[in-house]
Amino acid sequence: MLMILKSRCKIVINGMENDVESKSMIIYASGAAQEIYSQSEFFVYDWLHFEADGDEDFLSSLELPYSTVINNCDINFLSQLLKNIYNEHYTSNNGRIKVNDTLLKTLILKINETRPPNRNQQVEDPHYSELLELRDKIYNNPQIRWNVELMAAEVSMSRSYFQHIYREIFGVSCISDVIASKIEKAKEILSTTKTTISQVSVMCGYDNEEHFMRQFKKIVGVTPSVYRKNNGK
Repeated sequence: MLMILKSRCKIVINGMENDVESKSMIIYASGAAQEIYSQSEFFVYDWLHFEADGDEDFLSSLELPYSTVINNCDINFLSQLLKNIYNEHYTSNNGRIKVNDTLLKTLILKINETRPPNRNQQVEDPHYSELLELRDKIYNNPQIRWNVELMAAEVSMSRSYFQHIYREIFGVSCISDVIASKIEKAKEILSTTKTTISQVSVMCGYDNEEHFMRQFKKIVGVTPSVYRKNNGK
């Protein structure tokens, strides 16, 4: 069972109480005890029950962090994937089972990508502060054409060492973070403004509109136009 937590709560794991902030998630293995208490007036969360159904090798190869709270998740992206799975489940499309299988695997891969980072690595690595500053810069400036060389130069590291230490500390590759920053900014612009799709692509650092539209649909599950229609104010 996957739970995407959008409210503060308390979760009991192995007899220990854990205070959990919003924008967190937890995945339980089948049969695991679930003890959760709301710490807000309203307890808001998304959830999904799923089974391997022949994909046991796929799940075991990822070593998912069961019964472990993962903080500061991209819950908007995960919730959108859940919404797409739900909508597809209730369509009459002949290929809905295959589509949902792909969407679910995408969801699981994203969860695996955001597994808890090595906390000892964070504390001990002398580059942690500057890498955290760089990560903030990436998310605050998605219009920049970030590449490995540019990011490594920002923190005065070699390309290979930078890629290694970035993943070790944040649990995700630097390029995945760059793409995530662009898509998050695009979703913000699409849902709050009337900016054209072409302009959005430029504001998010894409060289051309077609590349932006392909990548957006691949990650979010719908085209930018459909996302705006469903999420615009």
